[in-house]
Amino acid sequence: MQSTIVIINLLGAVALLLFGLAQVKDGVTRAFGTRLRSGLATGTKSGFRSFLSGLLATVALQSSTATALTVASFAERDLIRPRMAQVVLLGANVGTAVTAWLVATGIEWLSPLIILIGIVLLKGRSSARQGAGTALIGVGLMLLSLHLLGLATEPLRQSPALAAFIGLLDNAWPVALILSAALAFVSSSSLAVVVLILSLASTGIVSTGLIVVLILGANLGGAIPPLVATLSGPATARRITLGNLIVRATGCTIALPLAGFGAEAMQALPLSPEKLPVDAHLAFNILLALIAWPFSGLVSRLTTRLIADDPQPDSGPRFLDPQALDNPVMALANATREVLGVGDAVERMLIRTENAFKNNDLAPLAEIAALEKRVDNLQQEVKIYLSKLGRDGLDGENARRSIAIIDYAINLEHIGDIIEKGICDQVRKKIANGLKFSDDGYEELRNFFNLTIDNLRTAQTIFQTGDFNLARHLMEIKVDVRRMEKRSAERHLERLRDGRMESLQTSSLHLDMLRDLKRINAHIVSVAHPILDDSGVLVESRLRHAEPQA
Repeated sequence: MQSTIVIINLLGAVALLLFGLAQVKDGVTRAFGTRLRSGLATGTKSGFRSFLSGLLATVALQSSTATALTVASFAERDLIRPRMAQVVLLGANVGTAVTAWLVATGIEWLSPLIILIGIVLLKGRSSARQGAGTALIGVGLMLLSLHLLGLATEPLRQSPALAAFIGLLDNAWPVALILSAALAFVSSSSLAVVVLILSLASTGIVSTGLIVVLILGANLGGAIPPLVATLSGPATARRITLGNLIVRATGCTIALPLAGFGAEAMQALPLSPEKLPVDAHLAFNILLALIAWPFSGLVSRLTTRLIADDPQPDSGPRFLDPQALDNPVMALANATREVLGVGDAVERMLIRTENAFKNNDLAPLAEIAALEKRVDNLQQEVKIYLSKLGRDGLDGENARRSIAIIDYAINLEHIGDIIEKGICDQVRKKIANGLKFSDDGYEELRNFFNLTIDNLRTAQTIFQTGDFNLARHLMEIKVDVRRMEKRSAERHLERLRDGRMESLQTSSLHLDMLRDLKRINAHIVSVAHPILDDSGVLVESRLRHAEPQA
């Protein structure tokens, strides 16, 4: 029974540590997310600045995994050179070690005060204050968990079972390294494992050599979660995280046979025995950075060989057959098929943007730029193709169809621009700043997204079939869209007057997204204009006719 209580206390303390780490990361992201990412992006022009940026970002976020994923996203968009990205991650490794060293300075008695200050800041109105408060609460919980780990491991000092297990590991260092790496991978935090090793080391039953080996394993395991997280990403992102794993694995492979000598050297230094794990952690990562730094270019080239470039999608037109230009009917059918593909690409852009908005996840936005570029290229190709068709002259019906195809392609291209330069930027701001819409506001925007996607699908059908009733229905929906946008804006202003905190923080985002979705729907509805105009049911002005006053 006693052993069960010890295990529960130990696991609970580790869980509290992981929760504290998550709170620090969320709080810092909410308070300084945009500035932190901007600083990380602009601080990679030289090797030293790259190293320092990685170190400071990791100390702030309390997570080298978060830094690695951020750098990988920069590499994916060509915002950072691969060699500099590897240097940033060397700094991130040292940043994790510095964080562990700071946590172990013996200031856990400050945890109640830090949590109290955090709660006071959390009551503030600004997002920055709330983020800072969340981060401070996380720091306080981390320090408290360190104290609880010490209490939980106290009974282990007299545990024969633990002493026997430690003895087995002491005689099988490779197994100890793998076990420690597995714990770091499962917990997605090398820092948590280092703190756990620190607590076990305080029992006095772990040899100095085994401590160094366990620290090596924690370093190795900490490089695996970023690699796993980027497995489904582009090749540029996978190369960055693979390079980090290669560097750490090489360092651990070289250091493992020398762990005994390293332990003796550290014991000879005037260092506190209680802090040996964090000192070894810091020393290993500093030495690894100094040794691996000159080889960062070599690591980048190696990962380029190991991971091939992503297959380039065929962004050119598929149906614009030049041989069909002699037959206007066939050529117009080819152009119609091509523009339908443009509409499908725009629909994917909308769906991915909506998924990013709903799930607070930037990953779905990664493909938006490529899709928008494809939309631009295809609509340009369609215009060129149909301009060649018009050189030989078209009869009235074919001429009108040609103009309708070009007009719809242009409108789709405008929609792509609005999505990429408008709504995507707004969603990125929401996620980067940790903003949260009110429940009512979120539901209104989500419904607007869904209506816009449905309208685009209707427009695709109208463009293909020319169905009059469907075109009339879409034109009537335009009025509903206008009313929906107006009602949502009015309700949002009501929430502002009521002092709703979420509405105050997201006011500009809410109104900007409403405006952009309304603009998108206006472009979508344009597909119905030629059909209704030919039928004589459209008027040129929405103004009511009024009798002239006498």
